[in-house]
Amino acid sequence: MGPLDLLNHLLNFMAPALAVGLVLAALGPVFMRKKPVANTLLAQAAINTIAGTLALLIGLWFFGRDGKMASYTALVFVAATSQWWAMRR
Repeated sequence: MGPLDLLNHLLNFMAPALAVGLVLAALGPVFMRKKPVANTLLAQAAINTIAGTLALLIGLWFFGRDGKMASYTALVFVAATSQWWAMRR
Protein backbone atom coordinates (compact mmCIF):
# COMPACT_ATOMS: atom_id res chain seq x y z
CA MET A 1 0.00 0.00 0.00
CA GLY A 2 1.44 3.29 -1.08
CA PRO A 3 1.24 6.60 0.77
CA LEU A 4 -1.64 7.88 -1.36
CA ASP A 5 -3.61 4.71 -0.71
CA LEU A 6 -2.98 5.07 3.01
CA LEU A 7 -4.11 8.70 2.92
CA ASN A 8 -7.24 7.68 1.01
CA HIS A 9 -8.07 5.01 3.60
CA LEU A 10 -7.53 7.42 6.51
CA LEU A 11 -9.67 10.13 4.94
CA ASN A 12 -12.46 7.66 4.21
CA PHE A 13 -12.24 6.36 7.78
CA MET A 14 -12.63 9.90 9.16
CA ALA A 15 -15.33 11.06 6.71
CA PRO A 16 -18.34 10.01 8.85
CA ALA A 17 -16.89 11.75 11.91
CA LEU A 18 -16.26 14.90 9.89
CA ALA A 19 -19.78 14.92 8.44
CA VAL A 20 -21.45 14.35 11.82
CA GLY A 21 -19.21 16.94 13.48
CA LEU A 22 -20.02 19.60 10.90
CA VAL A 23 -23.76 18.94 10.96
CA LEU A 24 -23.90 19.04 14.76
CA ALA A 25 -21.89 22.25 14.92
CA ALA A 26 -24.13 23.88 12.32
CA LEU A 27 -27.39 22.78 13.99
CA GLY A 28 -26.26 23.29 17.59
CA PRO A 29 -27.28 26.95 17.83
CA VAL A 30 -30.70 26.15 16.36
CA PHE A 31 -31.60 23.79 19.20
CA MET A 32 -29.65 25.35 22.07
CA ARG A 33 -29.96 29.09 22.48
CA LYS A 34 -27.23 29.42 25.11
CA LYS A 35 -23.88 31.07 24.52
CA PRO A 36 -21.42 28.37 23.38
CA VAL A 37 -18.21 27.57 25.23
CA ALA A 38 -16.40 27.11 21.91
CA ASN A 39 -17.03 30.44 20.20
CA THR A 40 -16.57 29.56 16.56
CA LEU A 41 -18.29 27.05 14.34
CA LEU A 42 -14.90 25.73 13.27
CA ALA A 43 -13.84 25.05 16.86
CA GLN A 44 -17.08 23.21 17.63
CA ALA A 45 -16.78 21.16 14.43
CA ALA A 46 -13.15 20.29 15.26
CA ILE A 47 -14.07 19.16 18.78
CA ASN A 48 -16.93 17.02 17.45
CA THR A 49 -14.79 15.54 14.69
CA ILE A 50 -11.93 14.62 17.03
CA ALA A 51 -14.32 13.05 19.54
CA GLY A 52 -16.08 11.12 16.78
CA THR A 53 -12.82 9.90 15.29
CA LEU A 54 -11.73 8.64 18.71
CA ALA A 55 -15.03 6.76 19.01
CA LEU A 56 -14.45 5.17 15.60
CA LEU A 57 -10.88 4.23 16.56
CA ILE A 58 -12.09 2.56 19.75
CA GLY A 59 -14.72 0.70 17.71
CA LEU A 60 -12.04 -0.41 15.25
CA TRP A 61 -9.86 -1.64 18.10
CA PHE A 62 -12.74 -3.38 19.93
CA PHE A 63 -14.36 -5.11 16.95
CA GLY A 64 -11.22 -5.57 14.85
CA ARG A 65 -12.81 -4.07 11.75
CA ASP A 66 -14.39 -0.87 10.55
CA GLY A 67 -18.00 -0.28 9.60
CA LYS A 68 -19.89 -1.82 12.51
CA MET A 69 -23.19 -0.15 13.36
CA ALA A 70 -22.20 -0.09 17.03
CA SER A 71 -19.19 2.07 16.12
CA TYR A 72 -21.39 4.48 14.18
CA THR A 73 -23.85 4.60 17.08
CA ALA A 74 -21.00 5.44 19.42
CA LEU A 75 -19.83 8.09 16.94
CA VAL A 76 -23.21 9.84 17.01
CA PHE A 77 -23.51 9.57 20.80
CA VAL A 78 -19.99 10.86 21.49
CA ALA A 79 -20.25 13.69 18.95
CA ALA A 80 -23.64 14.76 20.31
CA THR A 81 -22.27 14.70 23.85
CA SER A 82 -19.29 16.83 22.84
CA GLN A 83 -21.63 19.29 21.09
CA TRP A 84 -23.77 19.48 24.21
CA TRP A 85 -20.64 20.10 26.26
CA ALA A 86 -19.55 22.86 23.87
CA MET A 87 -22.97 24.56 24.17
CA ARG A 88 -23.59 24.07 27.91
CA ARG A 89 -23.21 27.65 29.19
